[in-house]
Amino acid sequence: MKTIVMLSDGMADESVFDFGGKTPLEYASTPTLDRLAKVSEIGMVRTIPEGMAPGSDVANLSVIGYNPRLYYTGRSPLEALSIGAKMDENDVALRCNLVTVSEEDSLPYEERRMVDHSASEITTEEAEQLLSDLKSEFESDNCHFYTGTSYRHCMIWRGGEILPFTPPHDILEQKIGRYLPENDLFLCMLKRSYEILKNHPVNQKRRAAGLNPANSFWFWGAGTKPSLPSFWGRYHKKGVMISAVDLLKGIAVGIGLDNRNVEGATGGLNTNYEGKAQAAADALLGENYDFAYIHLEAPDEMGHQGSAVKKAEAIHRMDTRILAPLLRQLDASGEEYRLLVLPDHPTPVGLRTHTANPVPYLLYDSTRHQNHDWNYNEQEAVDSKNRVEHGWELMDYLFSDGSSL
Repeated sequence: MKTIVMLSDGMADESVFDFGGKTPLEYASTPTLDRLAKVSEIGMVRTIPEGMAPGSDVANLSVIGYNPRLYYTGRSPLEALSIGAKMDENDVALRCNLVTVSEEDSLPYEERRMVDHSASEITTEEAEQLLSDLKSEFESDNCHFYTGTSYRHCMIWRGGEILPFTPPHDILEQKIGRYLPENDLFLCMLKRSYEILKNHPVNQKRRAAGLNPANSFWFWGAGTKPSLPSFWGRYHKKGVMISAVDLLKGIAVGIGLDNRNVEGATGGLNTNYEGKAQAAADALLGENYDFAYIHLEAPDEMGHQGSAVKKAEAIHRMDTRILAPLLRQLDASGEEYRLLVLPDHPTPVGLRTHTANPVPYLLYDSTRHQNHDWNYNEQEAVDSKNRVEHGWELMDYLFSDGSSL
């Protein structure tokens, strides 16, 4: 039996006034999910263990079957795996976002606000130009920088230490002073990065195009080298990861899934949805893979932007442009399959950051149709009374013999 996880990042939300009290998931047009819900199990799952920070790193480890309390060593080390960054046991990896801070001429750096954690989802090509100049300034025997995707980049600190840093998406519109690192090395790099980037030709072009400039570095997500057991060893499934973001690609490298790079997959709203669907179909039906993990970043990014309309649109596109064509091919092939649809964590548009609340899941088995009148959304998943308390147990449930489905 083929198995698929459709992970719609940050899809869960809270009621939105402009949607008549509905969440973006309730409001979005989702004909595929509407059809599946009637013959599937829905319920709630806690992907973030009590006391751990709500993020895609912890949550996706949990969803893919790895207890974060045992295996989580930080976000950036997972991303480092995907971009080939070399890490020794005593090294520390950090995420280096290219962000937008406010540009009031009269204010010191500490008084500026965090305007945009993604600098209007800067392209990787533009980011490479900026990072090249930053590396010329900051690269040393102890600090090595690696280009990632869009605004997401990585630094390896040789012989470093774990320091407290704040994710930029947690402090949108707030003054950055109270969140700046106390460590002189990183504080100086942040301030100097602003001086290098504020009038950079790339940013001048971005302002002229009405886009936010990527005018500062921001460090966060520090961690040490991870050690993850193989997915094959745990589940005896040959698997593939389909994602545009380095975090998910890094998890795949760490557990031995193959990565599929989809041309035009950006991590934003205008990503290549159809390409993701086809990559999964090709792997499952043409390349003898047992398992496909499809990750869509767009709902999370729209949540961070605070746009309920765009988030609902991202969910609609996932439904009609990934799920619908993929399931058509699976059904036509005659292959038996199971499909798990869920977010990793909520990213409420009213908060513009992550929360640790449980999330709704949908589990469909092509060989065992159920009979329900429910729809797939947050409230009806709660009302179903189905609940998985530990997210890392969901993968065992997905791969079970089906007697408890």
